[in-house]
Amino acid sequence: MSENSLREDICRFGRSLFERGLTPGSSGNISIRLDDGGWLVTPTNASLGFLDPARITRLDGRGELVSGDRPTKEIPLHSAVYETRPGARAIVHLHSTHAVALTMLPEIDPRAALPPMTPYYLMRAGQTALIPYYRPGDPAVADAIRGLSGQYSSILLANHGPVVAGDSLEAAVFATEELEETARLYLLLRNLNPRYLTPAQVDDLVKTFGLTLPAGHAHHDHDETPPA
Repeated sequence: MSENSLREDICRFGRSLFERGLTPGSSGNISIRLDDGGWLVTPTNASLGFLDPARITRLDGRGELVSGDRPTKEIPLHSAVYETRPGARAIVHLHSTHAVALTMLPEIDPRAALPPMTPYYLMRAGQTALIPYYRPGDPAVADAIRGLSGQYSSILLANHGPVVAGDSLEAAVFATEELEETARLYLLLRNLNPRYLTPAQVDDLVKTFGLTLPAGHAHHDHDETPPA
């Protein structure tokens, strides 16, 4: 796909996410990794609903500005995900309401922020890690992401929002949407003792669809006390 087409895709998906209220104001950012090692990334202070393809930021493989507007301050987190997940070609970071709310609950396990509620959550988002709060743009967030060793394609930043990688922009967007809807389900059903997928059902999904879940966490009991 040409670079111009990728620029158009960023604008098209960004507008869709914005118009459905998944990231308000000028929050959120999107990046795509190019074949030459460079990136396209949304500019700083840009609303995802009103992006201009010609002003999308172009960075080289070292993260230096090549063209377009100044990039988002969240470059460190995008860089860390690409570094630890070589197969990732796109990243979506939003401030979606239910995913952010989930990060504020005391029982959330940082190794498995959501239980296996639906097959499509596991099929699209895999499993989700929660990392501690860092101020937006803090380079330390990159070290926290590197500490996950590339095991997670979906990550929640505490009190901030989701960061989701995919092998295409479409895949990253769909996974982000699935994560948001699963967070919404969790909040709706919290304390109602819902039925989650059983370990056998999770194993069946893993085998049937070739899923890769973090070792030892696929069957985590979400009710147990999270580690200190």
